[in-house]
Amino acid sequence: MARIAIVTGGTRGIGEAISLTLQEQGFTVAANYGGNIEAAKAFTARTGIPSYRWDVGDHEACIHNCNDIAAELGPIDVVVNNAGITRDGVLHKMSFDDWNEVMRINLGGCFNMAKATFPGMRERGWGRIVNIGSINGQAGQYGQVNYAAAKSGIHGFTKALAQEGAKFGVTVNAIAPGYVDTDMVAAVPAPVLEKIVAKIPVGRLAQANEIARGVTFFTSEDAGFVTGSTMSINGGQHMY
Repeated sequence: MARIAIVTGGTRGIGEAISLTLQEQGFTVAANYGGNIEAAKAFTARTGIPSYRWDVGDHEACIHNCNDIAAELGPIDVVVNNAGITRDGVLHKMSFDDWNEVMRINLGGCFNMAKATFPGMRERGWGRIVNIGSINGQAGQYGQVNYAAAKSGIHGFTKALAQEGAKFGVTVNAIAPGYVDTDMVAAVPAPVLEKIVAKIPVGRLAQANEIARGVTFFTSEDAGFVTGSTMSINGGQHMY
């Protein structure tokens, strides 16, 4: 019987690549999304992967929807916490709402999804949680105190939860992508993007599939002895 995986933010960009890669590996995948209904409908029509809309920053919504997915598809074995937003700005111009919303969704979403699924994984003696952090959570980034703090928090959350799950067969790991060729990065002004690429030793942006392959390893049977780890996939931009 195929294992069940949920990918948050799983219908576009890195999340879409992760959903498709897990599907190729034989998982039954459910893709969460937050807002873009048309993109989600197109994703489901194209891939056959069902998509479910809810706000991962909403604790009760995570509990309710994970229960519904488990009832529909089966017990949830894998969670990939990929959903995230940006609300960039220097601190003296950043509103509390800009700070709070990024923390609520990017970091709070990891807690909410783990709270909804970790107990079942623990009881069944097998589970995989993969949290998508960021190079900017490791190195910091000008104008991103909210995003960098949330992503750094994800790395700490990963290490702590890994210790709770280890003896129950539940691994918890993180991936810290560098700059990836997604719509979010494409929105960066060309002169700024050129400067970013110039700092990447391999001389290019990552492809979403390269991040997804890291997730594939962490969610595999072969990765049972790997927990509490952060895999940096950044082309050598930050060697942490």
